[in-house]
Amino acid sequence: MTTGNLASNWYVIDNVEEVDSPSLALYKEHLLFNIQKMKEMVGNDISRLMPHVKTNKMPKVMAQMITAGITSFKASTIAEAEMAAQEGAKAILLAHQLVGPKIARFTSLIGHFPDTVFSTIIDNVASAKHLNDIALLNNLHIGVYIDINNGMDRSGIELGSGLEHLISEMINFKNLKFCGFHVYDGHLRESDFQKRKEQIEKGLQDINTLYVQLKKDHPNLQLICGGTPSFTAHLLEESRICSPGTCVLWDWGYGDKMGEQEFKYAAILVTRVISKPTKGIVTVDLGHKGLAAENPIQHRVRFLNLSDYDLLSQSEEHGVLRVRDWESIEVGDVFYGVPYHICPTINLYDEVSVIEDRKKVATWQITARKRKINI
Repeated sequence: MTTGNLASNWYVIDNVEEVDSPSLALYKEHLLFNIQKMKEMVGNDISRLMPHVKTNKMPKVMAQMITAGITSFKASTIAEAEMAAQEGAKAILLAHQLVGPKIARFTSLIGHFPDTVFSTIIDNVASAKHLNDIALLNNLHIGVYIDINNGMDRSGIELGSGLEHLISEMINFKNLKFCGFHVYDGHLRESDFQKRKEQIEKGLQDINTLYVQLKKDHPNLQLICGGTPSFTAHLLEESRICSPGTCVLWDWGYGDKMGEQEFKYAAILVTRVISKPTKGIVTVDLGHKGLAAENPIQHRVRFLNLSDYDLLSQSEEHGVLRVRDWESIEVGDVFYGVPYHICPTINLYDEVSVIEDRKKVATWQITARKRKINI
């Protein structure tokens, strides 16, 4: 059973008849609040911020962050990196080891945006050598961060002889610049902040020691750490660059777990009742194609203006709810929902309705949901 939060109706859109469904509404006041909160959390030292753009994927959101003085970003795809560069990002780390045609696309990206400093990650000697060979052919010098497997077992190299060998080999790759380490610890999501912080620091202890040792001879080395769950831990260490992403838009999955992070929901799903097929059941136009289906069905969305309901099932264009107050609900009624995970939900839409002062005032494109923009 899920219970919506009825304490406030801040999310209600006065001209909602202009908003199609299912769709996403972006609340600009909350977006700007979240950007400012990110800055405040690092003491307004923007050199310590490298937000991940995979969450928002929107040029207009990038523009808001750049206006706020944030100019360094992390990206997962070539399209995200291209979007950030188009908006004037000064530095972009493509935090996804390059393989196949992506290497040529990456070098093309560097050529198209000479005012942006691009870098990427590596976790093995063979990939480093291949990237160096391509950089040499294109007369480029590419910054690279060694990606560390901090226990998530998704990517990166583990500490030990393999890492030591990779670091020692970097001197042979004349067209690569060793910039430091990249450590993502997204698997550490303990709701108790102190426990989460202890887990994060334990996992980083050895790499932090190595980083300090190397920094004596290479003072410009950087340590880029974490995402949104570990943001509040890494920001306590001034030597670390933080890479939150989800917090720009926020969702209830992190909102419930990261109680010490005071971000606001900035992206809300708008859906409508399309049928009342039998007593106690209503159907909304929010299926798999409008809401990420990666989590158990009872966790996928939390409605703000509906209480005492269960999301029973979803198909491509339908979401079936069991509700208590069936008689009071009419076909055409609007429900406002917060996704459990906003990042993959954003990726399902081409645009968002921008809400200011409770009204839709504009439409912003989600350009980087594409795998390819131009390059």
